[in-house]
Amino acid sequence: MARIAAPNLPGITALFAFRPETGGALCQLAETLLRGPSPLSSAERETIAAVVSRGNDCHFCSRSHAAAAAAHLGGDLASVNAACADVETAPLSEKMKALLQIALQVRESGKAVTDAAVARARAAGVTDVELHDTVLIAAAFCMFNRYVDGLQTFAPPHDADYVEMGKMMAHMGYMRARDAAVG
Repeated sequence: MARIAAPNLPGITALFAFRPETGGALCQLAETLLRGPSPLSSAERETIAAVVSRGNDCHFCSRSHAAAAAAHLGGDLASVNAACADVETAPLSEKMKALLQIALQVRESGKAVTDAAVARARAAGVTDVELHDTVLIAAAFCMFNRYVDGLQTFAPPHDADYVEMGKMMAHMGYMRARDAAVG
């Protein structure tokens, strides 16, 4: 049960509908971070969002962004879930593993990012823009996770509940998916 009288919608969509003034800006932020111009693919950025959200134990955000990443990967939820479970053993490039380790350090604290983690990323070919985008996505998802869980929004219980939501986020974009969800 949500802590406020938000509409009966899943996760952050309930909060977007409850307060459109802030919801629009937050939705646009997600659109820019996850679908806007970046040297990282949308699948990679959605995976960063899912891994950070799983680390923050945010059921709604981890499942919905894992589903969006999987939609970009032709339905490959197993690879995304493997990244969420253990970055180092997941079937990922060294570059992506390095970026996810940085994202997980940001999840703990911005000051937790180590020189060694950045050096590993640089050795894997990470550019300044990729490093920037990873840190910003991780920081933003800490905020989104705390927003969703702090107001105790409804989170569907099963991965299957997120498949269509993930497809909408991946293929329609966040603004259009929000509009479809809140009517």
